[in-house]
Amino acid sequence: MFDRIRYPEMESSFLEFKKEVPKNDQIIKTIIGFCNQKGGKLILGVADDRTIVGIPELVIEHLLESLDHAIYEACHPTIIPVISQQRFGDKSILIISVSAGMNKPYYRKSEGMHRGTFVRIGRSTVKATPEMIEELKWQSHNIDFEKLPIYRAKTENIDGQLVQKFLNARKNHVKAEISQEIMRSYSLIVEEHHEWYPTHAGILLFGNNPQFYLSEAMIICCHFKGIEGREAIASIDCVGTLLNQYHQAHNFILSRLSRSFTIEGMIREEKLEIPEVAFREALLNLLIHRNYHLPSPSKILIYDDRVEFFSAGNFWGPIKSDQLLKGMTYLRNPAICKVFREVGLVEKMGTGFIQIFQSYEKWGLEKPQIFEGDNFVKCILPRPYQQQLLKSTEPDILSLFYAKAEITVHDIMSKYSVSRATAQRWLQILLDQNKIVREGKTRNVRYHKV
Repeated sequence: MFDRIRYPEMESSFLEFKKEVPKNDQIIKTIIGFCNQKGGKLILGVADDRTIVGIPELVIEHLLESLDHAIYEACHPTIIPVISQQRFGDKSILIISVSAGMNKPYYRKSEGMHRGTFVRIGRSTVKATPEMIEELKWQSHNIDFEKLPIYRAKTENIDGQLVQKFLNARKNHVKAEISQEIMRSYSLIVEEHHEWYPTHAGILLFGNNPQFYLSEAMIICCHFKGIEGREAIASIDCVGTLLNQYHQAHNFILSRLSRSFTIEGMIREEKLEIPEVAFREALLNLLIHRNYHLPSPSKILIYDDRVEFFSAGNFWGPIKSDQLLKGMTYLRNPAICKVFREVGLVEKMGTGFIQIFQSYEKWGLEKPQIFEGDNFVKCILPRPYQQQLLKSTEPDILSLFYAKAEITVHDIMSKYSVSRATAQRWLQILLDQNKIVREGKTRNVRYHKV
C-alpha cells in the first residue's frame, strides 16, 4: 500500500525534494539559500511529483553521522542544521532543516562572500547578485532600504508643501508645522557626518521628482484585449510620489472595469464587476510592500478574465503565501506604510489580503490567487468573464498558468474536483490544439504553456 505514497506538502521556496542524494556541495548551496531567505527543508528520497522513493538505510546512517559536520565546516557564518529521518511504510527519507539566519549573508567559505552566497528564488537555489548580498546585509543589521540616505539629493528636493499638506490631513493627529524634527521622525531625512540628506522614503513620498533618483519606482498600467496580452487597448505610466501613483492607478482601473446598474424606486445603484475594496487593497500592497531597491517597475495588467498586480521583491520576513489570510505581515517599508496609514488609506495592518478574499467570497466570484515567484509577488483578481468560461464543458485550463509556469494532472483534479480521466481528457484537448506541451513520463508528467 506504500508503493505510491506521496509526501503531503508541495515543493516551494521553503521546501525542496531530491529523489537521490546529491553531492555535498549541492546540499550546502541549498541549505545556504534557505538560511539566507526564510529557512526551509531539503528532503532526500522524494521525487519531483512528491512520490516517496526512499533512501537506503546505510546511506542515511552515513549522512546522519557526517552531514551536519560537513555543513558546519563549509559555511560561514556557522549553520547548524537539524537532520532527521522519517519512515513511510518500508521507505525512509532524510530531512535537513534550517531556520532563517540572523547573521546574513551566509556563504561557502571556499568561494567567499561574493561568489559563494546563494538565495532561494521560488523553487530554485541561485547565486546571489551583489544587490542581493547588499540587501542581506541590511536585513542582518535590521536596516530598511527606505531609510537609507540618497547622497546625491538635497533636503530641498523634498516638497515642503506636500509634507505640510500631509501634516494637515493626518487622521487622529493635531495639525503641526513642518520642521526638521518632524521630518526626521517620519524618516524623511537622515543626518550623516553633520549633513542632512533625504531618505528613499522621503523622496518616494514627498519628492518633487522621485523618478530622477529612482527611475523605476513607478507603476505601468495596461489594458489588453483578450486574455493573452498581445494587443494593448489603453496604458498609462503612473509616476510622481507614491500617493500620486496610487490615485492614478486607482482611477485607471476604475475606468477599465465594467459596471452594472439597477433601479429601485427612484434610486439608481451602480455596481462594479469586482469589489472595489479588492483591487484597492491589492494596489496598496503593491505600493507599500514592494522592494524599491530592485530597479523594476510595478505592473498592473488588465485582461478580459483577470487583473494582475505585479510587484518587485518577495514577501518580506518569514511568511508563506498561505499565511496571508491569517493576518500575518512583515513590513518592508514601515515609514511608507505609516504615511499611508495616517492619511487613511490603510486601516489595519495585515488585513489587506483578508479583505480581498472575503470580498470575492461575498460576491460569489472565483477565488483570487497570490503567487510568489522569482523575486516578485503577483496578485491575480479574476473578472466575471472567467466564471462564464468555467461553466463550459472544458474549463479554461490555461488560466492556471497565470500563477504557475507548469501544471500537473493533480493541479486540475484539485482545482475543479474532477477525476484523473477527466483532467487528462481536458489536457489532451489543449495538446491537440498545440496550446500546451507535455514533459516527463508516467506520474512525473508536467505541462507547459506554448
